[in-house]
Amino acid sequence: MFKKIVFTLVVLVFAQQTLHAQNWLTSWSTAKERATTQDKPIILVFQGSDWCAPCIKLDKEIWQSDAFKSYAQKHYVMLQADFPRKKKNALPEAQQKANNTLAEHYNPNGYFPFVVVLDKNGHVLGNTGYEKTTPEAYIKKLNAFVK
Repeated sequence: MFKKIVFTLVVLVFAQQTLHAQNWLTSWSTAKERATTQDKPIILVFQGSDWCAPCIKLDKEIWQSDAFKSYAQKHYVMLQADFPRKKKNALPEAQQKANNTLAEHYNPNGYFPFVVVLDKNGHVLGNTGYEKTTPEAYIKKLNAFVK
């Protein structure tokens, strides 16, 4: 188990990348490092970007909103674990393995979307999913987990 975690962390260091709609990280080690140095919680989002309707709605209604992007940049480290199903959207093997490892630890029931609020050390503070709400209300919900 320890070797698997170490391997995953090494892979994540080399597989890190940023996505366009939000300052999303895809590397657990980079997210944890930033959370520690910036003293911010990590918002870990499990999504199926090309098949999960509530995931797509959450992205469009919350993550892509100017209100959320502005707030998140100052208050959170955003980490995304995507699980696309279409072949054309397939992730590199190393990234998929890294996402699988995150899911084994933080989303063992395979819920989508699944939003996990973590402290800078990776401890779970709370979790939620999609809700039809405003970005401001969603921010308030996420902040309620951060004590």
